[in-house]
Amino acid sequence: MNLRNEWFQSELQKSEESVSHRPLEEEYSFYQAVTSGDIDRVQKNCRENIFTNPDGMGILSTNSLTNIKYHFVVTVAMITRRCIEAGMELEQAFRLSDFYILKMDSYSSIEAVSKLHSQMVLDYTRKMLLVKKSNALSKPIVLCMDYIYSHINRRITVEDLAEHASLSPSYLSRLFKKELSISISDYICETKIEKAQHLLKYSDYSMVDIANYLAFSSQSHFIQTFKKLIGVTPKKYRDHYYRTSW
Repeated sequence: MNLRNEWFQSELQKSEESVSHRPLEEEYSFYQAVTSGDIDRVQKNCRENIFTNPDGMGILSTNSLTNIKYHFVVTVAMITRRCIEAGMELEQAFRLSDFYILKMDSYSSIEAVSKLHSQMVLDYTRKMLLVKKSNALSKPIVLCMDYIYSHINRRITVEDLAEHASLSPSYLSRLFKKELSISISDYICETKIEKAQHLLKYSDYSMVDIANYLAFSSQSHFIQTFKKLIGVTPKKYRDHYYRTSW
């Protein structure tokens, strides 16, 4: 049977079964919630397990696990491109996409893929919320935020940022505090700890490796800083999240 005939037979069967997909409006509404940074709405979608609800879900594979993985890839691809259109930095968006697809590829249960899907969409949503906030920020502050993100594995000083933004260190410090309500050093620290959380969840790097990668002065300094911001030690954080994420 050639492809034309196969398609005809498939169309006939689907028509008889009255199989239909979810309305596009539902998908567009969800993507809009992600790109607008609407965390409450996205969390509601995750709690209701819309992603794994078989009603209206297209059949991309006869294997249920492979089917949900294909849908995961489609969702990531759509969200990535919509977030870029809405202002997310292109490389950041595609790195997130690659990261989550590679993690998903190693999973062997629908439940694990579903949990990762929730983490993925919330990650994009939170980052889009920051993008929306940054739209109201001045160009020097946006430049500094981008610099910190792209140099997270180095020791970053106020002087480095001031040179990058072509401002004096003292003026930049005042401007940063005024627009973000946080000091430059605290923002750098929080960004590094956010990265550390990802590494603790999704990598096998040791505490020493993570501390060195993020340019902390020592492992003890990393542990102390992490506990101060997150409330638990890096080890306890990994014990709790790494095991449930894999």
